Amino acid sequence: MITLAYGTNGLADHRIEDALALLAEHGYGGVALTLDHMHLDPLAPGLAARTAHVRGLLERYGLRVVVETGARYVLEPRRKHEPTLLSDVGHERRLDLLRTAVDVAADLGSPAVHLWSGVLPASTTSEIGRARLRAGLEQLLPVAEAAGVVLAFEPEPGMLVERVDDVLALRAELGDPDALRLTVDVGHLTCVEDEPGPDVIRRAGALVAHVQVDDMVRGVHEHLELGTGEVDLPAVLAALHETGFDGLAAVELPRDSHAAARLVPSSAAAIRAAARAADIPLAPSTRRLVPQ
Repeated sequence: MITLAYGTNGLADHRIEDALALLAEHGYGGVALTLDHMHLDPLAPGLAARTAHVRGLLERYGLRVVVETGARYVLEPRRKHEPTLLSDVGHERRLDLLRTAVDVAADLGSPAVHLWSGVLPASTTSEIGRARLRAGLEQLLPVAEAAGVVLAFEPEPGMLVERVDDVLALRAELGDPDALRLTVDVGHLTCVEDEPGPDVIRRAGALVAHVQVDDMVRGVHEHLELGTGEVDLPAVLAALHETGFDGLAAVELPRDSHAAARLVPSSAAAIRAAARAADIPLAPSTRRLVPQ
């Protein structure tokens, strides 16, 4: 069954302790945890101890977790999302971050690490970009496999790997490794895919390892509050249910941390209503509210 979750990149104004307590209070069963300076900084000292602290919080509240790596300025304070695996300079820093994310995921009990390609540098051809991406993944995949962690690759509008078919093609080039699967952002399906989102999900099938939930309109890459765009959420949830997806469906509102106290409960209500409309179950909450 699908587990209701929320992304910490939409809780950037909350301490991690308060963010997880808020999710548990509203019946969420999981969290998509972005490694970033405000919650679990992957570059600051004492990562192992801080990771153990977060694992304790997850256990306290009965929350499943997926580790995400889409922080805007965690590596470079002056260039959003840079460097990437495609970068002319510094791509090894991205690879190091992804290795760290795999280690953190293993320590937290996360089954997957989310990642994306990045934007192709202006001075780089798509062929060189794809070669750099393949080379990076070829180094990262054995690390993930050894840790028992799946790499859940997200196609992102405007990036080199933009559509679900781009991920499937990349996966084929690498020999269809079991450890390389998909993150599907349901808003992106509406934004850039040619087929209806539910059809894309059915075609991807069991390769979907992680799901991000937001609303969006065709051709505009802007994450919108659920119910304010063009995403047919009941149909999307029904398609995920048909494929047997049993991971996290995590609300992805990275520009709306200021409104998280309102959006956490309203997003949960919207997803539950969509599940009822689709006549599918959501995983029951294992909420554990205990004194801190």
